[in-house]
Amino acid sequence: MSPLEIGLLVGLVTILLLATGLPIAFALALTAILFLVGFEGPDSLSILAETFFATINEFALVSIPMFILMGAAVASSPAGADLYAALDRWLWRVPGGIVIANIGACATFAALSGSSPATCAAIGKMGIPEMRQRGVPDEVATGVIAAGGTLGILIPPSVTMIVYGIATETSIGRLFLAGILPGLMLTGLFMVWSLYASWRRGWRFRSRKTPFSLREKLEILPRVLPFLAVVLGVLFVLYGGIATPSEAAGVGAALCLLLVVLVYRIRDPARLWRILRDSTRESVMIMMIIAASGLFSFMLSSLFVTQSVAQAIADLQLPPWLLMVVINLFLLVAGFFLPPVAVILMTAPILLPIVTQAGFDPYWFAVMFTINMEIGLITPPVGLNLYVINSIAPEVPLVRVLKGALPFMLLMLLGIALLYLFPGIATWLPDLVMGPARFG
Repeated sequence: MSPLEIGLLVGLVTILLLATGLPIAFALALTAILFLVGFEGPDSLSILAETFFATINEFALVSIPMFILMGAAVASSPAGADLYAALDRWLWRVPGGIVIANIGACATFAALSGSSPATCAAIGKMGIPEMRQRGVPDEVATGVIAAGGTLGILIPPSVTMIVYGIATETSIGRLFLAGILPGLMLTGLFMVWSLYASWRRGWRFRSRKTPFSLREKLEILPRVLPFLAVVLGVLFVLYGGIATPSEAAGVGAALCLLLVVLVYRIRDPARLWRILRDSTRESVMIMMIIAASGLFSFMLSSLFVTQSVAQAIADLQLPPWLLMVVINLFLLVAGFFLPPVAVILMTAPILLPIVTQAGFDPYWFAVMFTINMEIGLITPPVGLNLYVINSIAPEVPLVRVLKGALPFMLLMLLGIALLYLFPGIATWLPDLVMGPARFG
Protein backbone atom coordinates (compact mmCIF):
# COMPACT_ATOMS: atom_id res chain seq x y z
CA MET A 1 0.00 0.00 0.00
CA SER A 2 1.14 3.54 -0.69
CA PRO A 3 1.52 5.98 2.23
CA LEU A 4 -1.55 7.93 1.08
CA GLU A 5 -3.63 4.74 0.99
CA ILE A 6 -2.38 3.89 4.47
CA GLY A 7 -3.38 7.39 5.58
CA LEU A 8 -6.92 6.93 4.27
CA LEU A 9 -7.15 3.59 6.08
CA VAL A 10 -5.83 5.17 9.29
CA GLY A 11 -8.51 7.87 9.06
CA LEU A 12 -11.26 5.30 8.50
CA VAL A 13 -10.16 3.09 11.41
CA THR A 14 -9.86 6.11 13.72
CA ILE A 15 -13.37 7.32 12.84
CA LEU A 16 -14.81 3.83 13.38
CA LEU A 17 -13.16 3.52 16.80
CA LEU A 18 -14.36 6.96 17.85
CA ALA A 19 -17.87 6.08 16.66
CA THR A 20 -17.94 3.18 19.13
CA GLY A 21 -17.74 5.66 22.00
CA LEU A 22 -14.16 4.75 22.91
CA PRO A 23 -12.38 7.65 24.65
CA ILE A 24 -10.34 9.76 22.23
CA ALA A 25 -6.99 8.96 23.86
CA PHE A 26 -7.62 5.20 23.73
CA ALA A 27 -8.88 5.36 20.13
CA LEU A 28 -5.77 7.23 18.96
CA ALA A 29 -3.38 4.97 20.86
CA LEU A 30 -5.09 1.78 19.69
CA THR A 31 -5.02 2.93 16.04
CA ALA A 32 -1.32 3.77 16.33
CA ILE A 33 -0.47 0.38 17.85
CA LEU A 34 -2.50 -1.58 15.28
CA PHE A 35 -0.85 0.10 12.30
CA LEU A 36 2.68 0.02 13.73
CA VAL A 37 2.42 -3.67 14.47
CA GLY A 38 0.64 -4.38 11.19
CA PHE A 39 3.16 -2.60 8.96
CA GLU A 40 6.41 -2.66 10.96
CA GLY A 41 6.00 -5.84 12.99
CA PRO A 42 5.87 -6.65 16.72
CA ASP A 43 9.35 -5.18 17.27
CA SER A 44 7.82 -1.69 17.02
CA LEU A 45 6.12 -2.27 20.38
CA SER A 46 9.49 -1.83 22.11
CA ILE A 47 9.46 1.94 21.58
CA LEU A 48 5.81 2.63 22.35
CA ALA A 49 6.26 3.36 26.06
CA GLU A 50 9.23 5.65 25.42
CA THR A 51 7.33 7.56 22.70
CA PHE A 52 4.22 7.83 24.87
CA PHE A 53 6.18 9.26 27.81
CA ALA A 54 8.42 11.54 25.71
CA THR A 55 5.37 13.36 24.34
CA ILE A 56 4.33 14.61 27.77
CA ASN A 57 7.85 15.02 29.15
CA GLU A 58 7.71 18.76 28.47
CA PHE A 59 8.02 21.42 31.16
CA ALA A 60 5.65 23.69 29.23
CA LEU A 61 2.86 21.15 29.77
CA VAL A 62 2.85 22.05 33.46
CA SER A 63 0.99 25.21 32.50
CA ILE A 64 -2.04 23.21 31.34
CA PRO A 65 -3.14 21.82 34.75
CA MET A 66 -2.28 25.16 36.36
CA PHE A 67 -4.49 27.17 33.99
CA ILE A 68 -7.22 24.55 34.34
CA LEU A 69 -7.00 24.87 38.14
CA MET A 70 -7.15 28.65 37.77
CA GLY A 71 -10.34 28.35 35.73
CA ALA A 72 -11.87 25.74 38.04
CA ALA A 73 -11.31 27.95 41.08
CA VAL A 74 -13.07 30.88 39.42
CA ALA A 75 -15.87 28.73 37.98
CA SER A 76 -16.64 27.23 41.39
CA SER A 77 -17.20 30.67 42.92
CA PRO A 78 -19.95 33.26 42.30
CA ALA A 79 -17.46 35.31 40.26
CA GLY A 80 -19.28 34.52 37.01
CA ALA A 81 -22.63 35.61 38.44
CA ASP A 82 -21.11 38.81 39.83
CA LEU A 83 -19.44 39.56 36.53
CA TYR A 84 -22.70 39.07 34.67
CA ALA A 85 -24.65 41.20 37.19
CA ALA A 86 -22.10 44.03 36.98
CA LEU A 87 -22.32 44.21 33.19
CA ASP A 88 -26.12 44.01 33.29
CA ARG A 89 -26.25 47.06 35.57
CA TRP A 90 -23.94 49.11 33.35
CA LEU A 91 -25.81 48.15 30.16
CA TRP A 92 -29.28 48.74 31.57
CA ARG A 93 -30.17 51.47 29.04
CA VAL A 94 -28.92 49.58 25.97
CA PRO A 95 -31.54 47.74 23.83
CA GLY A 96 -31.17 44.06 24.60
CA GLY A 97 -28.58 45.01 27.21
CA ILE A 98 -28.94 41.70 29.06
CA VAL A 99 -27.99 39.78 25.91
CA ILE A 100 -24.95 42.00 25.37
CA ALA A 101 -24.08 41.68 29.08
CA ASN A 102 -23.96 37.91 28.71
CA ILE A 103 -21.60 38.18 25.74
CA GLY A 104 -19.36 40.57 27.69
CA ALA A 105 -19.44 38.26 30.71
CA CYS A 106 -18.48 35.30 28.51
CA ALA A 107 -15.56 37.22 26.99
CA THR A 108 -14.31 38.38 30.39
CA PHE A 109 -14.77 34.99 32.02
CA ALA A 110 -12.90 33.42 29.08
CA ALA A 111 -9.86 35.39 30.20
CA LEU A 112 -10.31 34.01 33.69
CA SER A 113 -10.84 30.36 32.82
CA GLY A 114 -9.24 29.68 29.42
CA SER A 115 -11.89 27.04 28.78
CA SER A 116 -15.00 27.22 26.60
CA PRO A 117 -17.13 24.65 28.49
CA ALA A 118 -16.23 26.32 31.81
CA THR A 119 -17.18 29.75 30.43
CA CYS A 120 -20.41 28.37 29.00
CA ALA A 121 -21.35 26.72 32.30
CA ALA A 122 -20.38 29.56 34.64
CA ILE A 123 -22.20 32.31 32.74
CA GLY A 124 -25.00 30.12 31.41
CA LYS A 125 -26.14 28.91 34.84
CA MET A 126 -26.92 32.49 35.77
CA GLY A 127 -27.56 34.07 32.38
CA ILE A 128 -29.91 31.60 30.67
CA PRO A 129 -32.58 31.45 33.45
CA GLU A 130 -32.39 35.24 33.90
CA MET A 131 -32.76 35.95 30.18
CA ARG A 132 -35.66 33.54 29.82
CA GLN A 133 -37.35 35.05 32.87
CA ARG A 134 -37.16 38.50 31.25
CA GLY A 135 -38.75 37.25 28.04
CA VAL A 136 -35.73 36.59 25.88
CA PRO A 137 -36.65 33.88 23.32
CA ASP A 138 -35.25 30.46 24.21
CA GLU A 139 -33.15 30.20 21.06
CA VAL A 140 -31.53 33.59 21.72
CA ALA A 141 -30.91 32.93 25.42
CA THR A 142 -29.23 29.57 24.78
CA GLY A 143 -27.58 30.44 21.46
CA VAL A 144 -25.82 33.53 22.79
CA ILE A 145 -24.29 31.57 25.70
CA ALA A 146 -23.28 28.67 23.44
CA ALA A 147 -21.53 31.09 21.08
CA GLY A 148 -20.12 33.39 23.77
CA GLY A 149 -18.64 30.41 25.56
CA THR A 150 -16.49 29.58 22.54
CA LEU A 151 -14.42 32.71 23.22
CA GLY A 152 -12.75 30.75 26.01
CA ILE A 153 -10.37 29.01 23.61
CA LEU A 154 -9.32 32.20 21.82
CA ILE A 155 -8.98 34.94 24.43
CA PRO A 156 -5.84 34.29 26.53
CA PRO A 157 -4.89 32.53 28.64
CA SER A 158 -6.21 29.66 26.52
CA VAL A 159 -5.50 25.99 27.19
CA THR A 160 -6.11 25.27 23.50
CA MET A 161 -3.45 27.80 22.49
CA ILE A 162 -0.99 26.14 24.89
CA VAL A 163 -1.63 22.75 23.28
CA TYR A 164 -1.16 24.31 19.82
CA GLY A 165 2.12 25.89 20.90
CA ILE A 166 3.46 22.59 22.22
CA ALA A 167 2.29 20.61 19.17
CA THR A 168 3.87 23.05 16.71
CA GLU A 169 6.83 24.24 18.84
CA THR A 170 5.73 27.86 18.60
CA SER A 171 5.88 30.53 21.30
CA ILE A 172 2.96 30.29 23.73
CA GLY A 173 3.38 33.93 24.75
CA ARG A 174 3.18 35.07 21.13
CA LEU A 175 0.13 32.84 20.58
CA PHE A 176 -1.60 34.47 23.54
CA LEU A 177 -0.89 37.92 22.12
CA ALA A 178 -2.11 36.87 18.69
CA GLY A 179 -5.46 35.85 20.19
CA ILE A 180 -6.23 39.12 22.00
CA LEU A 181 -7.35 41.39 19.14
CA PRO A 182 -9.20 38.65 17.20
CA GLY A 183 -10.93 37.69 20.46
CA LEU A 184 -11.99 41.30 21.00
CA MET A 185 -13.03 41.51 17.34
CA LEU A 186 -15.35 38.51 17.66
CA THR A 187 -16.73 39.83 20.95
CA GLY A 188 -17.43 43.17 19.24
CA LEU A 189 -19.11 41.48 16.27
CA PHE A 190 -21.30 39.44 18.62
CA MET A 191 -22.29 42.56 20.56
CA VAL A 192 -22.99 44.66 17.47
CA TRP A 193 -25.20 41.95 16.01
CA SER A 194 -27.07 41.53 19.30
CA LEU A 195 -27.57 45.30 19.59
CA TYR A 196 -28.84 45.51 16.02
CA ALA A 197 -31.17 42.51 16.38
CA SER A 198 -32.54 43.84 19.69
CA TRP A 199 -33.07 47.34 18.28
CA ARG A 200 -34.75 46.00 15.13
CA ARG A 201 -37.16 43.83 17.14
CA GLY A 202 -37.75 46.41 19.87
CA TRP A 203 -36.32 44.25 22.64
CA ARG A 204 -35.55 45.78 26.05
CA PHE A 205 -35.80 42.95 28.61
CA ARG A 206 -35.23 45.27 31.58
CA SER A 207 -35.45 43.86 35.11
CA ARG A 208 -36.83 47.10 36.61
CA LYS A 209 -38.34 50.39 35.55
CA THR A 210 -35.89 52.70 37.33
CA PRO A 211 -32.22 52.87 36.27
CA PHE A 212 -29.45 51.62 38.54
CA SER A 213 -27.71 54.25 40.63
CA LEU A 214 -23.96 54.80 40.38
CA ARG A 215 -23.56 53.20 43.80
CA GLU A 216 -25.39 50.08 42.65
CA LYS A 217 -23.17 49.92 39.59
CA LEU A 218 -19.98 50.25 41.61
CA GLU A 219 -20.74 48.10 44.65
CA ILE A 220 -20.24 44.81 42.83
CA LEU A 221 -16.93 45.70 41.16
CA PRO A 222 -14.65 45.05 44.19
CA ARG A 223 -15.60 41.37 44.01
CA VAL A 224 -14.80 41.10 40.29
CA LEU A 225 -11.79 43.35 39.73
CA PRO A 226 -9.30 41.29 41.82
CA PHE A 227 -9.77 38.31 39.50
CA LEU A 228 -9.27 40.49 36.43
CA ALA A 229 -6.15 41.91 38.06
CA VAL A 230 -4.76 38.38 38.41
CA VAL A 231 -5.31 37.69 34.70
CA LEU A 232 -3.67 40.98 33.71
CA GLY A 233 -0.79 40.21 36.08
CA VAL A 234 -0.29 36.75 34.57
CA LEU A 235 -0.23 38.19 31.07
CA PHE A 236 2.14 40.99 32.12
CA VAL A 237 4.77 38.70 33.64
CA LEU A 238 4.42 36.34 30.69
CA TYR A 239 4.88 38.98 27.98
CA GLY A 240 7.40 40.93 30.00
CA GLY A 241 9.75 37.95 30.05
CA ILE A 242 9.57 37.81 33.85
CA ALA A 243 8.22 34.26 33.99
CA THR A 244 7.63 31.23 31.77
CA PRO A 245 4.05 30.15 30.95
CA SER A 246 4.29 27.37 33.55
CA GLU A 247 5.48 29.73 36.27
CA ALA A 248 2.89 32.38 35.41
CA ALA A 249 0.13 29.74 35.38
CA GLY A 250 1.21 28.37 38.77
CA VAL A 251 1.16 31.80 40.42
CA GLY A 252 -2.16 32.63 38.75
CA ALA A 253 -3.77 29.42 39.98
CA ALA A 254 -2.54 30.00 43.54
CA LEU A 255 -3.81 33.60 43.56
CA CYS A 256 -7.22 32.62 42.18
CA LEU A 257 -7.60 29.96 44.87
CA LEU A 258 -6.61 32.53 47.48
CA LEU A 259 -9.14 35.07 46.13
CA VAL A 260 -11.90 32.46 46.15
CA VAL A 261 -11.19 31.89 49.83
CA LEU A 262 -10.85 35.58 50.76
CA VAL A 263 -13.48 37.25 48.55
CA TYR A 264 -16.21 34.60 48.57
CA ARG A 265 -15.21 32.88 51.82
CA ILE A 266 -15.20 29.42 50.28
CA ARG A 267 -13.33 27.65 53.07
CA ASP A 268 -15.16 24.35 53.19
CA PRO A 269 -12.51 21.62 52.64
CA ALA A 270 -15.05 19.57 50.66
CA ARG A 271 -15.62 22.39 48.14
CA LEU A 272 -11.90 23.06 47.81
CA TRP A 273 -11.32 19.35 47.31
CA ARG A 274 -13.90 19.30 44.49
CA ILE A 275 -12.02 22.13 42.75
CA LEU A 276 -8.77 20.16 42.91
CA ARG A 277 -10.49 16.90 41.93
CA ASP A 278 -12.28 18.32 38.90
CA SER A 279 -9.24 20.21 37.62
CA THR A 280 -7.06 17.11 38.05
CA ARG A 281 -9.57 14.97 36.18
CA GLU A 282 -9.68 17.38 33.23
CA SER A 283 -5.90 17.79 33.23
CA VAL A 284 -5.32 14.03 33.13
CA MET A 285 -7.81 13.69 30.28
CA ILE A 286 -5.97 16.32 28.22
CA MET A 287 -2.56 14.84 29.06
CA MET A 288 -3.73 11.39 27.96
CA ILE A 289 -4.97 12.82 24.65
CA ILE A 290 -1.63 14.62 24.16
CA ALA A 291 0.38 11.45 24.89
CA ALA A 292 -1.81 9.30 22.64
CA SER A 293 -1.63 11.91 19.88
CA GLY A 294 2.15 11.83 20.13
CA LEU A 295 2.03 8.08 19.55
CA PHE A 296 -0.42 8.62 16.69
CA SER A 297 1.83 11.24 15.08
CA PHE A 298 4.84 8.94 15.46
CA MET A 299 2.95 6.19 13.64
CA LEU A 300 1.98 8.54 10.80
CA SER A 301 5.55 9.73 10.44
CA SER A 302 7.03 6.21 10.60
CA LEU A 303 4.72 5.05 7.83
CA PHE A 304 5.52 8.23 5.79
CA VAL A 305 1.87 9.29 5.85
CA THR A 306 2.60 12.79 7.15
CA GLN A 307 5.30 13.45 4.58
CA SER A 308 3.18 12.09 1.73
CA VAL A 309 0.13 14.17 2.64
CA ALA A 310 2.23 17.33 2.86
CA GLN A 311 3.88 16.56 -0.48
CA ALA A 312 0.54 15.77 -2.14
CA ILE A 313 -0.89 19.12 -1.07
CA ALA A 314 2.26 20.92 -2.20
CA ASP A 315 2.10 19.19 -5.58
CA LEU A 316 -1.38 20.60 -6.17
CA GLN A 317 0.25 24.04 -6.47
CA LEU A 318 -2.90 25.81 -5.36
CA PRO A 319 -2.98 29.61 -5.12
CA PRO A 320 -2.48 30.72 -1.49
CA TRP A 321 -6.08 31.90 -1.07
CA LEU A 322 -7.49 28.62 -2.41
CA LEU A 323 -5.11 26.64 -0.21
CA MET A 324 -6.45 28.46 2.86
CA VAL A 325 -10.04 27.84 1.75
CA VAL A 326 -9.34 24.10 1.48
CA ILE A 327 -7.56 24.00 4.84
CA ASN A 328 -10.34 25.97 6.55
CA LEU A 329 -13.00 23.65 5.14
CA PHE A 330 -11.01 20.65 6.36
CA LEU A 331 -10.63 22.13 9.86
CA LEU A 332 -14.28 23.08 9.95
CA VAL A 333 -15.38 19.52 9.18
CA ALA A 334 -12.82 18.03 11.59
CA GLY A 335 -14.15 20.30 14.34
CA PHE A 336 -17.64 18.86 13.84
CA PHE A 337 -16.44 15.42 14.95
CA LEU A 338 -13.48 15.97 17.29
CA PRO A 339 -12.74 18.32 20.20
CA PRO A 340 -10.20 21.12 19.59
CA VAL A 341 -7.31 19.47 21.45
CA ALA A 342 -7.55 16.29 19.37
CA VAL A 343 -7.79 18.19 16.06
CA ILE A 344 -4.79 20.33 16.94
CA LEU A 345 -2.58 17.44 17.96
CA MET A 346 -3.52 15.33 14.94
CA THR A 347 -3.40 17.96 12.19
CA ALA A 348 -1.39 21.04 13.23
CA PRO A 349 2.06 19.41 12.82
CA ILE A 350 1.06 18.36 9.28
CA LEU A 351 -0.58 21.61 8.21
CA LEU A 352 1.86 24.14 9.68
CA PRO A 353 4.79 23.39 7.31
CA ILE A 354 2.39 23.64 4.36
CA VAL A 355 1.02 26.97 5.59
CA THR A 356 4.42 28.51 6.30
CA GLN A 357 5.79 27.29 2.96
CA ALA A 358 2.92 29.17 1.30
CA GLY A 359 4.13 32.33 3.05
CA PHE A 360 1.55 32.59 5.85
CA ASP A 361 2.44 33.56 9.43
CA PRO A 362 2.15 30.54 11.80
CA TYR A 363 0.63 32.63 14.59
CA TRP A 364 -1.96 34.11 12.24
CA PHE A 365 -2.77 30.56 11.17
CA ALA A 366 -3.14 29.54 14.82
CA VAL A 367 -5.90 32.12 15.26
CA MET A 368 -7.66 30.95 12.07
CA PHE A 369 -7.34 27.37 13.33
CA THR A 370 -8.82 28.30 16.70
CA ILE A 371 -11.84 30.11 15.26
CA ASN A 372 -12.64 27.01 13.20
CA MET A 373 -12.50 25.00 16.42
CA GLU A 374 -14.84 27.54 18.03
CA ILE A 375 -17.44 26.81 15.38
CA GLY A 376 -17.02 23.09 16.04
CA LEU A 377 -17.84 23.64 19.72
CA ILE A 378 -21.40 24.68 18.85
CA THR A 379 -22.17 22.25 16.04
CA PRO A 380 -23.29 18.63 16.39
CA PRO A 381 -22.46 15.85 16.82
CA VAL A 382 -19.57 16.63 19.20
CA GLY A 383 -20.20 20.28 20.10
CA LEU A 384 -19.09 20.37 23.75
CA ASN A 385 -20.90 23.62 24.47
CA LEU A 386 -24.18 22.12 23.28
CA TYR A 387 -23.97 19.48 26.01
CA VAL A 388 -23.34 22.19 28.61
CA ILE A 389 -26.37 24.15 27.38
CA ASN A 390 -28.48 20.99 27.44
CA SER A 391 -27.55 20.37 31.07
CA ILE A 392 -28.52 23.96 32.00
CA ALA A 393 -31.76 24.14 29.96
CA PRO A 394 -32.75 20.54 29.05
CA GLU A 395 -36.26 21.65 28.08
CA VAL A 396 -34.95 23.75 25.16
CA PRO A 397 -34.66 21.54 22.03
CA LEU A 398 -31.25 21.33 20.37
CA VAL A 399 -32.72 22.70 17.13
CA ARG A 400 -33.66 25.95 18.89
CA VAL A 401 -30.19 26.26 20.43
CA LEU A 402 -28.61 25.81 16.99
CA LYS A 403 -31.02 28.37 15.51
CA GLY A 404 -29.96 30.92 18.11
CA ALA A 405 -26.26 30.16 17.57
CA LEU A 406 -26.42 30.29 13.75
CA PRO A 407 -25.91 34.10 13.43
CA PHE A 408 -22.82 33.84 15.62
CA MET A 409 -21.43 30.97 13.51
CA LEU A 410 -21.79 33.22 10.46
CA LEU A 411 -20.02 36.03 12.35
CA MET A 412 -17.13 33.65 13.09
CA LEU A 413 -16.87 32.88 9.37
CA LEU A 414 -16.86 36.65 8.77
CA GLY A 415 -14.06 36.89 11.35
CA ILE A 416 -12.03 34.31 9.40
CA ALA A 417 -12.55 36.31 6.20
CA LEU A 418 -11.48 39.54 7.94
CA LEU A 419 -8.35 37.84 9.28
CA TYR A 420 -7.46 36.69 5.78
CA LEU A 421 -7.95 40.18 4.34
CA PHE A 422 -6.30 41.94 7.30
CA PRO A 423 -3.77 39.53 8.88
CA GLY A 424 -2.46 42.37 11.03
CA ILE A 425 -5.45 41.84 13.33
CA ALA A 426 -3.60 38.78 14.62
CA THR A 427 0.04 39.70 13.96
CA TRP A 428 0.28 43.40 14.85
CA LEU A 429 0.22 43.06 18.64
CA PRO A 430 2.71 40.13 18.87
CA ASP A 431 5.08 41.94 16.51
CA LEU A 432 4.76 45.14 18.50
CA VAL A 433 5.45 43.51 21.86
CA MET A 434 7.88 40.72 20.94
CA GLY A 435 9.28 41.82 17.58
CA PRO A 436 8.64 40.24 14.16
CA ALA A 437 8.28 36.45 14.18
CA ARG A 438 10.92 34.30 12.53
CA PHE A 439 9.80 31.24 10.65
CA GLY A 440 10.88 29.21 7.67
